[in-house]
Amino acid sequence: MLSTQEQVFTFLEKCEELKKCKFIMATTKIKDLLKCIVNSPELYRLFDTVTKDYDYLSAKSKCMVRSGDGFSGKNYVVLPKTVGQRLAFIFCLLVEFDRDTLNFNDFLQIYFSEDGSYISSYRAFCNKIIESFEEVIRQAFKNQLGLDEDEEGVRPVMEIYGSNSERARLITDISLAIEGEKQFIGRSSMPKEDKEGAYRMLSELLSAVRSGNEKLIDALICGYNYCALYNRCVSDGIAPLIQALSEYEDTL
Repeated sequence: MLSTQEQVFTFLEKCEELKKCKFIMATTKIKDLLKCIVNSPELYRLFDTVTKDYDYLSAKSKCMVRSGDGFSGKNYVVLPKTVGQRLAFIFCLLVEFDRDTLNFNDFLQIYFSEDGSYISSYRAFCNKIIESFEEVIRQAFKNQLGLDEDEEGVRPVMEIYGSNSERARLITDISLAIEGEKQFIGRSSMPKEDKEGAYRMLSELLSAVRSGNEKLIDALICGYNYCALYNRCVSDGIAPLIQALSEYEDTL
């Protein structure tokens, strides 16, 4: 097994590759970066910890500020100030790009529109998002990397660690799956009233997951599943969602 230092250096190398690659290779490099995290025990543990009980959907509404369309220049991303929330937000954002629940090209043109080109938008994205991601990890593991400088507000990694990492991973998976279901319902031909009911059930389902209310989780997913079947609007994501909920309940 690689040492902690080697694991972090590999992560930093993947960040550099992402920043320096051609735009056409960006999504492939994002996938490589996420694989690096999964294959690194120390980084995997860290990201499981910071995403524990993390409300990504709420964070998106606060961090992804959208007050205009296209090239208006009024749309932008504000990164969370706290280290744990910043790591969690960027990680979940990259997972969305990898799963295509949030289209990377569309995201760039909406929130990082520079001169209208994808290349300029991609560079702006890397300068703001990936460099921040890289720097926080570098500072969090500064002792292992032999660094002396300390960025204000960045705690050593052992102070960020916690427990229940498997539950944290499942909550993140469930949160993203629910977001995918909401997007699917929004695009579906389901009647307006049923759409509103489905949205409510999904929102309440996420709240029930965060509170660990197993009975309410079962009732809500049963109700949502019936609604989807009744309206013949069953997505490819509902089976993985049910599976993730089942695994999550095993941790309660």
